[in-house]
Amino acid sequence: MKTSDFNFDLPEELIAQDPLEDRSSSRLLVLDKETGEIQHQKFTEIIDYLNKGDCLVVNDTKVIPARLYGSKIGTDASIEVLLLKRQKDDVWETLVKPGKKAKIGAKIKFGDGLLVGEVIDVVEEGNRLIQFTYDGIFEEILDQLGEMPLPPYITHKLKDKNRYQTVYAKHEGSAAAPTAGLHFTPQLLKAIEDKGVKIAHVTLHVGLGTFRPVKVDNVLDHHMHSEFYIVEEDQAEIINETKKNGNRVIAVGTTSCRTLESASREDGTIQAGSGWTEIFIYPGYGFKAIDCLITNFHLPESTLMMLVSALAGKEHVMNAYKIAVQEKYRFFSFGDAMFITDNRK
Repeated sequence: MKTSDFNFDLPEELIAQDPLEDRSSSRLLVLDKETGEIQHQKFTEIIDYLNKGDCLVVNDTKVIPARLYGSKIGTDASIEVLLLKRQKDDVWETLVKPGKKAKIGAKIKFGDGLLVGEVIDVVEEGNRLIQFTYDGIFEEILDQLGEMPLPPYITHKLKDKNRYQTVYAKHEGSAAAPTAGLHFTPQLLKAIEDKGVKIAHVTLHVGLGTFRPVKVDNVLDHHMHSEFYIVEEDQAEIINETKKNGNRVIAVGTTSCRTLESASREDGTIQAGSGWTEIFIYPGYGFKAIDCLITNFHLPESTLMMLVSALAGKEHVMNAYKIAVQEKYRFFSFGDAMFITDNRK
């Protein structure tokens, strides 16, 4: 299976640069995974495709303002640091630019010394382990100094930090948003619950590895980065009850999907707990936990393209993307949505 099999032409003007004023006013492409049939809707009409007894599973991770701009102590050279994941206490794995100025022992100050970091190790792919020192509460300092870690394809500045958070974001720890959830408003979620659809929460702290391009020709040679997930006992019970009753489990986003598939037993039931997952889902994978998926439109040749192709079939997905380009859907993090469904009534 070649990485190039998942390539498609995307005009640059279709990359959404700004979130819509109304989260739920985005467009929705509905793809029947069995037949390949496509329908064009507004996202608010997702409710018409959900049945009483179904369970929506959302990822309630919260993005931290993980991008920091500082200067190297002693030279005043400008350095950008992106927090990837906390290793222990105040030690973080980070992505540093330019890396050549961040050798072991280098110290970087942020906000006139409000926060100071020392490079203590160089790890996989040149990432730096940085030990931070400060007075006060780290999260409060980060909120004051940090910026939202928007993907590189978004060049506009984000006016409101909350627009890169889902309305149900709760547990801090992500370096990127679970963007399929950005379309939901409290009003829409209430209407969905009022219809008799359950909403379960899981947590997966999204790392940048999810979005990194696949750099190998053979898909099977790609190595996924590990991400931390949590499934609470009461939430696993909601999902398992849904499956027991013969109803559908619908993942909101590829991160919820990967969490459920990582936490599932062979019979598809969900085991509560926490851990690190490196699950890589590509065509040929047999889904155990999820039936349907709400997702955004993804980058060419990405692991996310491979995941949706595993669920709906590569031909169906590539055709849907071709039509989405023709119909000028908005792509990527702030873009429109796709519902991969079995249209079960």
